[in-house]
Amino acid sequence: MLNHLNAIFYGVKDYDEFRRLVQGVISQFKIQKGIFTGDNLLAFNRNLSFLEDAPLMKAYNKHAKQAEEQAALWRIAVNGHFAKRALTLPGDIVECACYRGTTARILCDYLDFGRSDKEMWLYDLFEHEGDMAHHSLPDHGTGLYEFVRERFSDLDNVRVIKGEVPGILAEHAPETVAHLHLDLNDVAAELGALEFFYDRVVPGGSIVLDDYGWLHYRNQKLAEDKWLAGRGVSVLELPTGQGLLIK
Repeated sequence: MLNHLNAIFYGVKDYDEFRRLVQGVISQFKIQKGIFTGDNLLAFNRNLSFLEDAPLMKAYNKHAKQAEEQAALWRIAVNGHFAKRALTLPGDIVECACYRGTTARILCDYLDFGRSDKEMWLYDLFEHEGDMAHHSLPDHGTGLYEFVRERFSDLDNVRVIKGEVPGILAEHAPETVAHLHLDLNDVAAELGALEFFYDRVVPGGSIVLDDYGWLHYRNQKLAEDKWLAGRGVSVLELPTGQGLLIK
């Protein structure tokens, strides 16, 4: 049984002091196994089954190079589970927004996606202007789009699409979706994507809302709750900060 120890926690005032406190907490555990820290999670006495999924961990270790990407392992594992399940359903796999394409690249390797008859659709602006509603990330810039395209250049069934969601969806989108991953960090964009894709998600298909459980994006969660309540459905909030909906 393995541990996953990562120091990335968001919203911390003093990282050095926080790490010291976390190490103090860990030292009190009677069993020093099954511990997960990072991505604003501290869990212990867990099986952490994804750490024993050799194909997943091989892909993760190959492609998750930044500390923030490594911290998000549990979130990646959630998407991996439902993307794998999606292979048994009609429809494609969609991610809005893909940023560096790390989660998607891990899933492609994990699922041997190049052999699949499905397509994976990845959307992002890849750049950031000061007046945009969503916040910027370190690698946003003029070179990011080409970086992501090159990252998937060996896979003919992965489409990397530059444009603003939801507007770009009218031009480039699959008719049916088996797994939908939304990580747009913006109320209007996320609702627009949800409105566009919801009816295209097949029965039994999955929707993962990456921002749903994070307090910083509470307005986004409330808007999604209201929209989905009108369709008689609700979202399961996961400890990872994600929200999960099975169509």
